[in-house]
Amino acid sequence: MTVNGPKRVFERGRNIMSSYVMLLLLLLDIYSTCAIAYLSSPHVGQEPPYTAQQSPVMTSPVALTSSSAAPAVTDNDLSKCPSGGLCSRLPADCIICAFHHNCSYGRPTSITCRAKAGVQCVNERSQPQQNFSMTLDCRFCWQLDPSQYRCSNSTSCMTVSCPRRRYNASCEVLEHVHCLGKRVFQKRLFCNWTGGYKWSTALALSIALGGFGADRFYLGQWREGLGKLFSFGGLGIWTLIDVLLIGVGYVGPADGSLYI
Repeated sequence: MTVNGPKRVFERGRNIMSSYVMLLLLLLDIYSTCAIAYLSSPHVGQEPPYTAQQSPVMTSPVALTSSSAAPAVTDNDLSKCPSGGLCSRLPADCIICAFHHNCSYGRPTSITCRAKAGVQCVNERSQPQQNFSMTLDCRFCWQLDPSQYRCSNSTSCMTVSCPRRRYNASCEVLEHVHCLGKRVFQKRLFCNWTGGYKWSTALALSIALGGFGADRFYLGQWREGLGKLFSFGGLGIWTLIDVLLIGVGYVGPADGSLYI
């Protein structure tokens, strides 16, 4: 009995260490698979770099002269085009500009504009004017900072995936931001919507009540929650795994949204 006792303790400890080693190898395999898949995935939808042209190209065929007729604003645009204000403060939809594409990217460039028919504006001296100059940074609209345009969101795109998924978004530049090219464009964006689930709450439930499946129930994963409830957290092993997976963000809400 004195010989078999230490032997059994040794074997039990070895089995426990083997279980932890297998768990560690499993987590490392999951992490490495996700990292390799993300790095090797093609980042489609990225816009081509801007290349300057040698000769100036006018984007608008309309010459900015007093004889050329400018299109009038519609009733829907009247609220966007206040009359009597500074010409340089008018929204982009209320003016016509001649853009030069041979400018240096990121540097200020001067453009000539005029207000559309029906919109009256003044200069800094409160004098009415028709043609005026503006200064903007030389960059296409799709090269703007994300804070300068709004994009559509997709709630059907799964955010918790490896590699991260993208969706086709329609983006529109803000009214008072001026840029080269089309003001409405397409971009490939990462899925970034949220259903209101908190990462801290999910982690706390996993640590405190993970053995009863409270974390899975909170995330909307009812089957897994019932499985943990009736198996007492997989005898503790499933609970430990979920704590690690929720902690690193690998397990997320069932609706595919992001944590907040």
